[in-house]
Amino acid sequence: MPGARNAENAEEAVAQFKRRTGGRPMDLITSDEHRPYKEAILQAYGVAATTTPSGLPVRAPRKEAPPSLCYAAVHKVRRLGQVVEVVIRLVFGTAAGLAAALLGSAVSRAVNVSLLERQHLTDRHRNARKRRKTYCFSKDWESHEAATYFTLYSYNFCWPVRTLRERSADGPLRGRTPAMAAGLTDHVWSLAEWLRFPVIKLE
Repeated sequence: MPGARNAENAEEAVAQFKRRTGGRPMDLITSDEHRPYKEAILQAYGVAATTTPSGLPVRAPRKEAPPSLCYAAVHKVRRLGQVVEVVIRLVFGTAAGLAAALLGSAVSRAVNVSLLERQHLTDRHRNARKRRKTYCFSKDWESHEAATYFTLYSYNFCWPVRTLRERSADGPLRGRTPAMAAGLTDHVWSLAEWLRFPVIKLE
């Protein structure tokens, strides 16, 4: 899941993730041990509860996790600033559901947040406003949001990633951007092409 600093941000991040994925439930949701994610995921994907765990009718509206919801958190145990152990906590779902989700995954056979952490590192590398221990910062949210859109979208469409290269039919390696690998485009965009692309197409 995307990063969030508090409960309100976590709820908005999860709601945005749900909108971008068309509202369909994921086979597996993973995050770090940030506590607000549990309630945010429950609010986004939970269903209205009709009875309490003891079988009595509910008195106040609340949500409960459906059987299909599988959410696991990665807890890193640190000592003297070093990670000495990684503990996987199954928050929602069953062990069988978690195993099935991992078996069907095309990228990993273990619960982890390495892909998200890799994306965060790329984001900080390209956007100095998000680096740690730096004098670069945003004075207002609109500027921060605009810089984030600019760096992330230009990276996905305009930056050929070395590990995504593929061999073309005539032999040489062909550079690909993340957008090309995802099937969103068939070529590397120039920055000028990306900046001139209309955000909203008029009828």
